[in-house]
Amino acid sequence: MPNEHPIASALHRAGHRLTPQRVMVLSAVGEIGGHVAVDDILARVRQEYPFIDVATVYRTVGLLKRLHLLNEVVQGGVSRYEVSDPERRHDHLVCEHCGKAVQIPTRFLDDLRERLVAEAGFDLHVEHSALSGLCADCRQDVAHSHSGHGHAPEPERHHERPRSG
Repeated sequence: MPNEHPIASALHRAGHRLTPQRVMVLSAVGEIGGHVAVDDILARVRQEYPFIDVATVYRTVGLLKRLHLLNEVVQGGVSRYEVSDPERRHDHLVCEHCGKAVQIPTRFLDDLRERLVAEAGFDLHVEHSALSGLCADCRQDVAHSHSGHGHAPEPERHHERPRSG
């Protein structure tokens, strides 16, 4: 089908139909913009189609993510989604403490990709990535500066040897 929409093409290639629910979920993510949580997607879709349930939204988001039509970024333990743009790969740094996500230039992972091919013979395929750590503000937070990272130090554990016998 020469004039078929790219979304419909991706669904058809994977053996799926272009349903109104799939269109509404993808449209909601695009209309809201940025990184959108499922609750926000559900609220937007319900404005037009009040009978949609949260399970349908989760299934649809999962399918669209597997088909690379949506990208997922986890912020503060919450999955958020954005419409994928295959012409514009992008990468995020996500703070483990405050949940802030910032986009980074693709050259950082391009350098890694080139080194992996040269040194390990491994060709990394990444259209979208989210690397976690601590942002500059949280790194300077006194509560986190003691260990150099945002995780509480592991308690020391003393293990007894099992007794034979």
